[in-house]
Amino acid sequence: MNKTLRLIMSAATVAVSAFVSQAEIPAGYYTKLNGKTGAELKMAVYETINPHTEVSSYSDLPRYFQRTDMYPGSNRWWDMYGNIPLYGPSFSGLNREHSFPKSWWKNNAYGTSGDKNVTYTPAYVDLNHLYPSEARANQAKSNYPLGTVATPKYDNGVVKVGYAVANQGGGAAQVFEPSDEYKGDFARTYFYMVTCYQDLTWNQSYMWMLVQGTYPTLNKWSQDLLLKWAKEDEVSQKEVDRNEVVYSIQSNRNPFIDFPHLADYIWGDKVGEPFYIDIPDTPVGDPTLITPVQDMELDFGQVAIGSSTTAKLHLRGENLSGNLRLRVYSGDAVCFSLSDSRVSASQVNGADGCWVTVTYTPSALGGHTSRLLIDSGGLTGSIGIGLKAECLEVPVLSRLTATDATDVTENSYMARWDAPDEVVDYYLVTRTRYIAGSSADEKLVAEDNFLEITDYDPSVPESYYVQSVRLGYMSDESNVIFVANAGISGVDNADTTLGSAYLPGGVRLVCGTPHTGGLVYDTTGRVVRQIPVIENNLELLLPPGVYMIVTDQSRRPLTVIVK
Repeated sequence: MNKTLRLIMSAATVAVSAFVSQAEIPAGYYTKLNGKTGAELKMAVYETINPHTEVSSYSDLPRYFQRTDMYPGSNRWWDMYGNIPLYGPSFSGLNREHSFPKSWWKNNAYGTSGDKNVTYTPAYVDLNHLYPSEARANQAKSNYPLGTVATPKYDNGVVKVGYAVANQGGGAAQVFEPSDEYKGDFARTYFYMVTCYQDLTWNQSYMWMLVQGTYPTLNKWSQDLLLKWAKEDEVSQKEVDRNEVVYSIQSNRNPFIDFPHLADYIWGDKVGEPFYIDIPDTPVGDPTLITPVQDMELDFGQVAIGSSTTAKLHLRGENLSGNLRLRVYSGDAVCFSLSDSRVSASQVNGADGCWVTVTYTPSALGGHTSRLLIDSGGLTGSIGIGLKAECLEVPVLSRLTATDATDVTENSYMARWDAPDEVVDYYLVTRTRYIAGSSADEKLVAEDNFLEITDYDPSVPESYYVQSVRLGYMSDESNVIFVANAGISGVDNADTTLGSAYLPGGVRLVCGTPHTGGLVYDTTGRVVRQIPVIENNLELLLPPGVYMIVTDQSRRPLTVIVK
């Protein structure tokens, strides 16, 4: 049987304009949506697009973008945020942009599967909302909500950032407005995100467009704006083509591209009306593998020699009558292994399907390719999936130098550091806040050698250090920079009053003139050391921990970390 069928909206069962794309959607993929309304329909969409196969890593996103975001027949990046001609495979001048800001979901540690101590929600690497973006436009966009800009503060001729028109923005300081050409693209992206990740807990600091819970998830002004943009900017061939490529990578689709009027049945003027999809000539009862799809490719990205990495492949089907058989064959098959060679029909036919783990373990440098074949289970023929990876030398990473924060305001600052000469995938910034006698770390990813912190509280002492990341390896921690209430002092730089410099197992105190009456406090407020006179470059040995130091001449506490 033909395993894919073109889906159209049935004019006989629902009064809605048909949208017939060139999309080839597997039979059975959207059957859960039929007859559902409102909240039930949204839940059915959620169950259809979840779970899905995750891309290999955040570091390798530019490799995926070469398939999803280049102009057809060209190596020019298709950037919806700017109009500077940039060409691949170089990713210089671009960022990996979460169009739906990553700070909006709660308890999200940032990083990649290559970072052994960092985990993330699948939203962090979901290609359905990740796009290449001009770096400056991405910085200006920050984590602001979508909206119509009344007074722009940033305008590059494609996107605007600035103060919102009345009744938009949800109280945010500014909003981000894409060009008219792409407003529908962003609207359909947001519809997907608030459905695919409706079970996340949203960060209460950034609830400008959202409400907690699985329905409606978007607040009223956001619903109205996105529905309006989606109607004014209809689905383009760019979206159709990109949806197909993402499907071949992740095994899930954006239903709001396949069915542009679906959003009306969830948030718009058709809420309460049942949604139907007519699938002409769909065979009933035939064994079908819904995901993965023929010629899908698992790209493991780049891996250092001596390491291994894994990818999880999601399998979901209907009416399978026996075990599925899986095997790796051809090419560099020896580099790839499977967690299971046979999967039961009951698992694959289940509502959530099942997962198979594929592991890449290279024994030699260079590119490696192979094929994964899935057959049996009553299927007619087989499904072939490409396996692709590259093995490189173990990277050598230099220790970075963090520099003083800049642009310090009552609620934000810009963390900065010197860019190294070697190739890095990204930077990992560790931000530490000292609250009520304890410290709390937060891991943040930065594309460039700076990162804007937007929830700074001057009453809470905090610091940051940075590491570069390449192929899952991290450089040594940089020096620590402290952000103080009335200014900034670097651990490796003298303060005008009392400063400090790094000293293994302690701290070196720096001052222009001698200080008297020195007191060293630990995080519980206990005095652990008294220093009658502090001369410049005094070396003070202390147990590992966080300390505050005051003197007669410097009553503002100097916070130091001893490692």
